[in-house]
Amino acid sequence: QVHLEQSGGGSVPPGGSLRLACEVSESLFKSEHGYCLAWFRQTPGKKREGLAAIESNGSTSSDDSQGRFTISLEKTKRILFLQMNSLKPEDTAMYYCAADHWDCQVWRESEEYPYWGQGAEVTVSS
Repeated sequence: QVHLEQSGGGSVPPGGSLRLACEVSESLFKSEHGYCLAWFRQTPGKKREGLAAIESNGSTSSDDSQGRFTISLEKTKRILFLQMNSLKPEDTAMYYCAADHWDCQVWRESEEYPYWGQGAEVTVSS
């Protein structure tokens, strides 16, 4: 069983930055199949949106064309990060980390992830 424990989140003004963290249980890294770790966000009434992913070979994937969001993994401490810069009001959402035992070929599909963090609320408002 894989457990994800999130921290971070909060309220920032437009243009501000936040870093979300997600502590990942050791069992994920012992998987012989590798892993995919990802960040999603969700607003009421909408499907979870994939933001970025990192897999066991270190490669990352992202839909952030503006380069505002950066995913990283501090493997020795088993902590996944999402650095968010130049935040906008439309970034207001619940943010979730997610994990899967396989690679990140379909990382945008929330249904592929059996393990989820508890969520962290991010509010961007002046």
